[in-house]
Amino acid sequence: MDDNSFFSMDRLLEFGLGMSIAQQMVKSMNETMSNMHVPGAMNPMGQVKHSLFYAVVEGNQVGPLSESELSRLITEKKVAKETHVWMPGMSNWQLAENVPEVLKLVALAPPPFNGEK
Repeated sequence: MDDNSFFSMDRLLEFGLGMSIAQQMVKSMNETMSNMHVPGAMNPMGQVKHSLFYAVVEGNQVGPLSESELSRLITEKKVAKETHVWMPGMSNWQLAENVPEVLKLVALAPPPFNGEK
């Protein structure tokens, strides 16, 4: 075999080193992307976590509530920005308007339909 052949030892060594470097770059990029966090946005690269919420509705503590149950209460106007909410990890009850996870659900709730075009 001559030195210009693809199958020469030098070419195979270059190819193997190139593949190794490419794999390391991909691994590094994947780790960086999985640890990336954009404030105010869901992190689609990370694990999906299902939050549990507690709220004070009509003077009573209710919960644990899933995101869909809390969304339903928001749509029914039983939970508003003045409602006290709590979720695991919080030290005290907070107003709903101060909890980003609840604000996200408020933003995703459809506006009331009034029948006009």
